[in-house]
Amino acid sequence: MDPDDRPTRSTPLTGLALLTLLVGIAAVWLFFQAPSAGPTQQLQPALDSTAVAGFLTEQWFLPDTAMLGFVEIPAGPFLMGSDAAVDTLAFDNERWSSDHAQQTVELPTFYIGQYEVTVAQFRAFVAATDFRVDPQMLESQLDHPVTSVSWPDALAYCRWLETALKESPETPAQLRDLLHDHWKIGLPSEAEWEKAARGTDGRIYPWGDRPRQNRANYTGEGTTPVGSFDCPDCTFGLSDMSGNVWEWTRSPYQPYPYTRTDNFENLDSDALWVMRGGSFIDSEQNIRAAVRGGADPGARRPFIGFRLVLSHF
Repeated sequence: MDPDDRPTRSTPLTGLALLTLLVGIAAVWLFFQAPSAGPTQQLQPALDSTAVAGFLTEQWFLPDTAMLGFVEIPAGPFLMGSDAAVDTLAFDNERWSSDHAQQTVELPTFYIGQYEVTVAQFRAFVAATDFRVDPQMLESQLDHPVTSVSWPDALAYCRWLETALKESPETPAQLRDLLHDHWKIGLPSEAEWEKAARGTDGRIYPWGDRPRQNRANYTGEGTTPVGSFDCPDCTFGLSDMSGNVWEWTRSPYQPYPYTRTDNFENLDSDALWVMRGGSFIDSEQNIRAAVRGGADPGARRPFIGFRLVLSHF
């Protein structure tokens, strides 16, 4: 079967047959309310640290780096959107406006996760909180991205981790200071995600302007361990910004032009939330840095996950 004919293939909003419309009031409630926790399956208290080399067992399996996996994206402008004259694979919903194909957007400094959130990290959250999940979410290998995670599930993890890092004496000083200075851990905005993926030169893919099978997990059969594909050409050294799993953002799906207030205004009219990056089952068209997908906040699919951001929002 041609990969494009698979019934489970994810596509941008214009072709997302799997994603249904949720009433706007539900989106408002989900955005402002912390999801409730409940009983879940019993997990082993200790996880096999040899399966997650490069991650810290004693710190909820976060990456073993100076900022626990958070990578700084400097303040400044970047080019957002797609010009179909340059990128022939661009979809209509990537065009900035009727007058301009792309636009320069200014963003302040923020930090984004080097990797997608892993099964081990999400298991640590569930074990600590008894958060209700489908047990199948936690059955993949520990160093793979967690999948079948809804938008509220992702927010619940972010809120728990922020509190845990604020309270832990083991949190690196720089990270602790940012958290106590009102920076928050959450999902990236659509603009933050795109700048982190493509840098400031408007490239089509995180590594350049041509698809490369040795840079990302796409047109495949399943997820791979986070960081499996080296990307020395990627501007900020992030892993899996193309492929592996689609990644939730905190931006409601709205037509361009994008503004930062899109994340907070008119939520009563939005039922879909933007996801970015494409997945292991997608073609080269859906793993471009500017591609825009949308999903019902309650959607749980084996090709949707998330990564973290540390930002002012």
